[in-house]
Amino acid sequence: MDAPARFKAVFLSDLHLSEELPETTRAFLSFLENEARQTERLYILGDLFQYWVGDDAMAGDAYLLRIVNAIKAVADSGTAVYWLCGNRDFLTGKKFLKATGATALEEPGLFTAGNTRIAFSHGDALCTDDEAYMKFRAKVRNPIWRFFFLLVPLSKRKSIATNARKDSAKSKMTKSAKIMDVNLDAVKDLFRKTNADVLIHGHTHRPGEHPIEMPDGIKRRIVLSDWDLDDPKMPRGDWLSVAADGAITRHAL
Repeated sequence: MDAPARFKAVFLSDLHLSEELPETTRAFLSFLENEARQTERLYILGDLFQYWVGDDAMAGDAYLLRIVNAIKAVADSGTAVYWLCGNRDFLTGKKFLKATGATALEEPGLFTAGNTRIAFSHGDALCTDDEAYMKFRAKVRNPIWRFFFLLVPLSKRKSIATNARKDSAKSKMTKSAKIMDVNLDAVKDLFRKTNADVLIHGHTHRPGEHPIEMPDGIKRRIVLSDWDLDDPKMPRGDWLSVAADGAITRHAL
């Protein structure tokens, strides 16, 4: 990066990219060409893709290669790119990281700007009221499950992922909004463990900011929006920038 970076860090989440979302894809590629090159650090907090069934899916897939190559160009420009997988792309592996030039992080991640200590997460691990999902999450994050699933032929994995997305959409229709949101006790526990001042996460698709009362003061929980510029009724998307002094700003697309 030749000129001083405009931002200390930038955070985004839940783009759910696919070929079926051309405007969302265009917006992300534009973001990578511009804002992503104006920050020291770019944090992608998961669910970048509609689904990811294994790094071998990149071979011969022009769309996926276009995305990963664009991220790699950002990394090559001098921006440090950090990756935290979500519930739709937890099968990203070493080949994906090499292709994008990103560094994988564990949850929760930590970053400090000025005197502000920032924790960040995809967010699904905080939705502890959804017991069925938490059991599913524990199963698919198991290395043994992952090993055997990746042995399944690619075409079959894609079919499984497509059907899983349909089942998930049906399941959400029967769950209460409270169950699908983060659990306050889980959030407070994260603040205690990290000693953070701010928590940034996505997953819930409920952008906003929430004060959290803790014994040592009021903390901030900042939720990122999902991206969908192809929705004619409610196009949406945002990202957060962090200045050197720790000031956090939300930017709408």
